[in-house]
Amino acid sequence: MNAKKAIHAWMRWWGYDLVRYRPESHFLARKSKLLKSFGISTVLDVGANAGQYGRLLREVGYRGRIISFEPLSSAYGVLKSVAARDGAWQVLNIALGEADGGATINIARNSLSSSILPMTPVHEVASPESKYVGREEVKVRKLDSLIEQLCPNRQGMLLKLDAQGYEKKIIEGAEKSLTLIDTVEVELSLVPLYEGQALLSEICEMLLSRGYQWVSIEPVFTDSATGRLLQIDGMFHRFPGEPVAGLPQA
Repeated sequence: MNAKKAIHAWMRWWGYDLVRYRPESHFLARKSKLLKSFGISTVLDVGANAGQYGRLLREVGYRGRIISFEPLSSAYGVLKSVAARDGAWQVLNIALGEADGGATINIARNSLSSSILPMTPVHEVASPESKYVGREEVKVRKLDSLIEQLCPNRQGMLLKLDAQGYEKKIIEGAEKSLTLIDTVEVELSLVPLYEGQALLSEICEMLLSRGYQWVSIEPVFTDSATGRLLQIDGMFHRFPGEPVAGLPQA
């Protein structure tokens, strides 16, 4: 074994690895390259929690506008504080869904897994810290009710959906908005983690039928006890002028 392989083996034994920071080998470098390639200037950050995704965007060099949506009051308080130091980051204390109204959100112990939908045993077993510990009433709006006011300049928009099983409902409330949004990044579940949620195949079909194409996949949630992959992040983009697989062409 040469020295390079020995170093890699030693690091992996301790649970680490060395990866080149390039689009073909590192997910952050790939995300940065995609944002630049697609000319993203506005990110709609749905399910922002405490601002983790927004901070990641800034870390990879994105300097455009961020509009974050977070319904949970405790997480929103942290998000508001983080975004206050960034003049291009707007935050809203609402959930997005298929209709304007209200809903009851289940509060998870880890905050990140909070959802309007009930949690399944598969999720609880894989992530015990995600169990629900309370409930809260929240305001729900359709993206279509907000898009004109929030985004007067509708070029280079990315819609990021991390809504803990509620992604289908949000897409259903964004029919008009999606005609203006050319890039979508969405959390996709391989197995039901929330009762009644749409799984990967259904969400993909909804996006592909609207003219989007796959451009990136990243694993996000794995059952550490079994190695079973439970969720991925998928990025989709609509390429002007390119034929779309599965759709009839004019």
